[in-house]
Amino acid sequence: METLRTAAAYLRVSDDRQDEYSPDSQLKLIQQYAKNNGYFVPKKYVFYDDGISGRSVKKRKAFNDMIAHAKSKDHPFDAILVWKFSRFARNQEESIIYKALLKRNNVSVISISESIDDSPFAPLIERNIEFFDEYYSTRLSQEVKRGMTEKATRGEAMCHPAFGYDIENKVYTPNNYEAPAVREIFTDYLNGVPMRQIAMKLNSKGYRTHRGNMFEARNIRYMLYNPVYVGKIRWSTEGRISAKRDWHNPNTMIVDGKHEPIIDNELWDKVQSKLGDGEKMYGKYQRSEQPVEWMLKGIMRCDCGSTLTHLSTKCPSMQCYRYTKGDICRVSHCISIAKANKIVIEALQECVRKAEFNITPREEQKSGIDYDALIKKERIKFDRAKEAYLSGIDTADEYKENKVYIQRTIDALEAEKAKEQAPPPVDMGAFSDKVQGVLDTITNPDISELAKNQALRSILTKIVFQKPQNNFALFFYV
Repeated sequence: METLRTAAAYLRVSDDRQDEYSPDSQLKLIQQYAKNNGYFVPKKYVFYDDGISGRSVKKRKAFNDMIAHAKSKDHPFDAILVWKFSRFARNQEESIIYKALLKRNNVSVISISESIDDSPFAPLIERNIEFFDEYYSTRLSQEVKRGMTEKATRGEAMCHPAFGYDIENKVYTPNNYEAPAVREIFTDYLNGVPMRQIAMKLNSKGYRTHRGNMFEARNIRYMLYNPVYVGKIRWSTEGRISAKRDWHNPNTMIVDGKHEPIIDNELWDKVQSKLGDGEKMYGKYQRSEQPVEWMLKGIMRCDCGSTLTHLSTKCPSMQCYRYTKGDICRVSHCISIAKANKIVIEALQECVRKAEFNITPREEQKSGIDYDALIKKERIKFDRAKEAYLSGIDTADEYKENKVYIQRTIDALEAEKAKEQAPPPVDMGAFSDKVQGVLDTITNPDISELAKNQALRSILTKIVFQKPQNNFALFFYV
């Protein structure tokens, strides 16, 4: 009697396909193939990724678990059965690398619906199938983006309705219960009510977000930046801008929508102007709404990166926010506000005396490109190129050429990164005068703490309290 060989089954269903078999149907076909071809598929070796693209393996947990089993010392299965090669991967580069890796562990990848014989042309046929799968995936992505962009240009609804709206026939319609609250949010903010208090006010009236959660300051900020309330549709082909809160991305399109606005253009413009002033003064992640005002509010940082916050009115001192929450920071950075004020004033006086300032670009002056991530991605290509060479896929000359090309790309990225991080040219004499003007303001006992804070923000991006060295590092901007 012939001994059955053990095989794994890999199932994947993506959200963008309507012509795929269901996972149950795929498994049924795989099990029938296994039965007819001398394989046995145990339940524990059925791996399934649901609603995940095949263009990259990074987010496919089941796929990565399967590869880990195949590479393990006990080598539990001899083959991986898939409905189509496109279920294994739609990225031809990754497909080649993982199949080569599996081959070294004597594990084959078999498509049960794309029969390939053992002829010398079999690898070429398989590569052609993978090429067309990858081409289809790329074209599908482009067509989806094109369709969504076309939909946006027509002013149609692009996503679930924002608070204040329902959706009917693909058009947003004002919700009679929520729309008045939206108008109140914009009016309150313009009148100086902090976002946190606006959120608390909504919660006290029984309002909830469309996800059923209590309102927070971040929800209010999102709403104040959302042009849907003035009758616009916002869309970016780069993905969901709401995740990054990148409201000013130049690649974002804002067009007239088909829906009725909840607030008028005059109120919208005034609110956007106030928001812009706040961004310039406080930056992206700094809060201007803490209940107590003090000169260094929002400017002081722990060397872990977190902000130093006010402890209490009875204890006029600052402490690392992450330390108070028992988070990443394990070192207390508690310091009295009076002592911190004195150190900062003396440090500024010393900077003016020497005309030496540590000037760095502000976040909004940077391109927003994550050079470190791009460089890391190129270094990963080094490993892939090496693996392709060791697997016999690439020749020595091809490997050498790939290395040269990748290194040139890395060099160019590092040069751009250095250029962006380089301090801008500064007239030190004029800047010294500006800092001296700030010193005159913050040492004046008749000036309010809020005014002193605003004066410091006009020259400083942050002050880092380096506790181990008991040092304050001042970072200026122009």
